[in-house]
Amino acid sequence: MDNEQTLNYAVKLDIFEGPLDLLLFLIKKNEIDIYNIPIALVTEQYFQYLKMIKDINLDLAGEYLVMASTLIHIKSRMLLPPPEEPEEEEEEDPRAELVRQLLEHQRFKEAALSLKERPLLERDVFTRAALPPEEAEKMTVDEEELIEVSVFELIEAFHRVVSQLDRKELLEIDLEKLSLTDIINEIMDQLSVTKSSTFEDLLKGKRDRRRVIYTFLAILELIKLRMIKVYQTSVFGVIRIFPAVES
Repeated sequence: MDNEQTLNYAVKLDIFEGPLDLLLFLIKKNEIDIYNIPIALVTEQYFQYLKMIKDINLDLAGEYLVMASTLIHIKSRMLLPPPEEPEEEEEEDPRAELVRQLLEHQRFKEAALSLKERPLLERDVFTRAALPPEEAEKMTVDEEELIEVSVFELIEAFHRVVSQLDRKELLEIDLEKLSLTDIINEIMDQLSVTKSSTFEDLLKGKRDRRRVIYTFLAILELIKLRMIKVYQTSVFGVIRIFPAVES
């Protein structure tokens, strides 16, 4: 039974991240030199993520498909044999324009993150980045090490959980009528008691593929609504989910 038959709800992925964010995620994950991107590897992984996104019933923005075409084009250019006679002007690396876009996008993301972390005084007015010494001393180690999780890390974690489920259990047909609102309320009720939960724990114990996917979509919706925060204590470490406002 495919997604269209089992799901009637979709989350637009472009609300959260874009294709350049996915490429930066893959570069970080593979510890790649951004100036020397192995296009074949990145293209293969990029398409793997697009498949995972489609399987989860997330709505792909058109930019993802444009970037897919760009990666294929760059890959094909790099497979061409070098000219027998050197040209007067050395041809630019086919990856150069993509690298420029990635670096510019990374700079804007870092600037936006820096502004986001500063207290808002008035509209469009921000304080300096440095904390007063007395406040810096109060900050705990855990607070310093918390890293915000990207949607692609959530997709990867979701895929790991699903791949570990019993195949027979995963294909079981559940005729229960699902409501995304009900699942959102279930998650918030659980967090109000436990105060936090690992991503895997929220997905475990679900009886069928449809419920697992709905739970994941509910988590994405809660992130979009800023009702929960998702962090790791280290890069690619355990993902933990917290209510945005402690009750």
